[in-house]
Amino acid sequence: MCAMSRRTLLRSGLGGYLLAPWLSSSVIAAQAGRNNPAGENIPDTGAVAAGLTSGEIVLGMSAAFSGPSRGLGIELYRGATAYFTEINQRGGVRGRDVVLKTYDDGYQPDPCVENTMTLMLQDRVFTLFGYVGTPTVARILPILKKFQDQKTYLFFPFTGAQPQREPPYGEFAFNLRASYLQETAGLVDNFMALNRRRIAVFYQADAYGRSGWAGVRKAAKAHGEMIAGEATYKRGTKFSGSMRMQVEILQKAKPEAVICIGSYAACAAFLRDAVDLGLRVPIANLSFVGSENLLKMVKQGRSDSRRYTDLLVNSQVVPSYHDTSIAAVREYRELIRQHNPQAPRELLKEEYTPFPYSFVSLEGFLNAKLMVELLQRLGDHPQRSDLESAAFSIKNFDLGIGEKISFAASRRQGLQRVYYTIVEDDRFITLDNWEQRFS
Repeated sequence: MCAMSRRTLLRSGLGGYLLAPWLSSSVIAAQAGRNNPAGENIPDTGAVAAGLTSGEIVLGMSAAFSGPSRGLGIELYRGATAYFTEINQRGGVRGRDVVLKTYDDGYQPDPCVENTMTLMLQDRVFTLFGYVGTPTVARILPILKKFQDQKTYLFFPFTGAQPQREPPYGEFAFNLRASYLQETAGLVDNFMALNRRRIAVFYQADAYGRSGWAGVRKAAKAHGEMIAGEATYKRGTKFSGSMRMQVEILQKAKPEAVICIGSYAACAAFLRDAVDLGLRVPIANLSFVGSENLLKMVKQGRSDSRRYTDLLVNSQVVPSYHDTSIAAVREYRELIRQHNPQAPRELLKEEYTPFPYSFVSLEGFLNAKLMVELLQRLGDHPQRSDLESAAFSIKNFDLGIGEKISFAASRRQGLQRVYYTIVEDDRFITLDNWEQRFS
């Protein structure tokens, strides 16, 4: 289903909730029941049976399916759908199909807020799942806090930022992936070990970029250093845009490495212009960048693409999808091949060719696998009010990637490991020797 416009939202009566934050959640629940003809079987408390029928459990997702970052939402959705489809074909979760109700927010906060209100109040989903991006997630966390008695949580968003990991909003989300603090610390530590101490930052001018910037600053400070230089760009910048100004700003700082905190279109443009303008230092990206899309853009139409990637290193929060010695990777590859999931046609406004495999779709797959495990633990009569305790019951769970997962009130992030990848033979492979590559 396509995202509702602000005008449609206001006409539906939902816009008032955005404009009247003092409304109680019980009032909103009652209004949602009137807006949902099927709601006669859903108690007004919202804590029991919302997003639930005898045959379905409905999860709500808002993500980028349009715009320069659409590859992130599409690939995450494809990975999750591959696993949900397999589970549904096997009979679902205790007889119920897992249904992913999906809206496009274009990686923009305002549409994400509207989508979330629609998912919660009109669609009455069981819980939220698989959101994409820090600027979007940061905006919907206050909604979950405001209506906390509805027991609607956000599970496994595609962001490593801190807002959903710490007070006052950490209790309303569960994360699977490692944090940006962990990713940036790992990159900084490895560069410092090579005596590349002057580290500059290229980042998106929003909550995501600032989160990564803060991580680099914290890690550099631990080594007695400061950020050597910094340059920003506007969210939504396309690959066709020029990054000459940003490159020239960083060149004046004489960096020995650059860490980029952005999405693939802008970071690919920066990498292109940095190499063309002679900034020959290691350039790193965080996992959110969307490695395959970045590489595709950098390679397109070039016979000399290797000179753009020989000093590139990307951190990842899932293992390599090429490593078939890993059980979950074998399962992921088989189910992606078997089901060939596609993004909902009604959400696609621009052409996009999915990758056979990607780090983002593997993460979506693992998100879905853990979500199904959690739903199974709710028993035959699942209730929203039991979601948190079901998550806390996950202790030393083997997801199939060699790292056990546990949740607790003080531990709402499942995975801690960060991986590093470089480009060889036009694909990302695991980096085993930093000194050999970058010394």
